[in-house]
Formats: sequence, structure tokens, C-alpha cells
Amino acid sequence: MEERKGIVTAGGKPLTLVGPQIVVGQKAPDFRLLDNDSNPVTLADTAGKFRLISVVPSLDTGVCDLQTRRFNAEADQLGDRVRILTVSVDLPFAQKRWCGSAGVDRLQTLSDHYDTNFGLAYGVLIKENRLLARTVFIVDEKGFIRYIQRVPDLRQEPNYQDALDALRKLL
Repeated sequence: MEERKGIVTAGGKPLTLVGPQIVVGQKAPDFRLLDNDSNPVTLADTAGKFRLISVVPSLDTGVCDLQTRRFNAEADQLGDRVRILTVSVDLPFAQKRWCGSAGVDRLQTLSDHYDTNFGLAYGVLIKENRLLARTVFIVDEKGFIRYIQRVPDLRQEPNYQDALDALRKLL
């Protein structure tokens, strides 16, 4: 499996990403994740919709909490043609607990804990700690990657406005 070192950091310390470098224009890799009730979810389950995939290391950390709450707050303004998916390696029951306590109910949290197939397919699995690198992907209604924002340091928030503007241009 391909490894890429130094693309992202944690507090300035270089990390190793496992998996291919995904690029804009390519077909989005399929995935098999678990929803909050441990039911499988695939990319095909949202076919025909634009997908904003917000990837976070863990919902129980400050920046991931902020990121997920922000995209949840934006969800209503994006309309029915868009699905927002937040992916982490947190266990499904932990994601469900977090969503309940945070009042997050306009996006879907999905777990990559079981076999990290999302992290490996999208090239965002961090070798050193088995977490996912903070990234925002936009997948169009036909299943192609149209936008990627790799946040350079795990402790930084993504540029929300840039991601949302990119999505709105596609709509």
C-alpha cells in the first residue's frame, strides 16, 4: 500500500498517510462505512446527490467538534441536492452519543473503525495513530471528485468558506 510522508502534520510533526493520492476529476472510490446504528453505508447509497465528505480524526476533539458543528449548521442552506457526511474512526455508538449531546442532526456521521476501508481508499489513513487526516471532499451527483481540501495540520480547521463556495458553484 502506498505511503506518503509529510503531507499533513500534527503540531508540526510530519505524519504518514496510507493509500493513494486522490485527485480532482477522478471517480470517487466506493466505501463501506457504518452509520450510528451499525448499518452499512456506501457511496452508492447517496447516488444522484452532491456529497460534502468532511473527514475528521475524532469527534471528541475540539477542532473536529467545531468542524462537524459548522457543517451541520450549513446543511439546511444547501438544500435537498446535497448530503453532508462526516467520517471518522470513532465507533458508531460513540458517534451517536456525540451527535445526541452536540445536537447534530442535519448531517450523517459514519464510522471507518471496522477496517479503515475509507481511509485507505481515499488516502487519508494516518499510519502513526490509525486516525483519519482532516480533509474535505466534494463528490458530484455522478460520483466524481470535484474538490479536495487537505488541511495541512490536524490541529487546524478547514477553510469552510472555500469548501462551501466550491460546492455552491457546482449546484
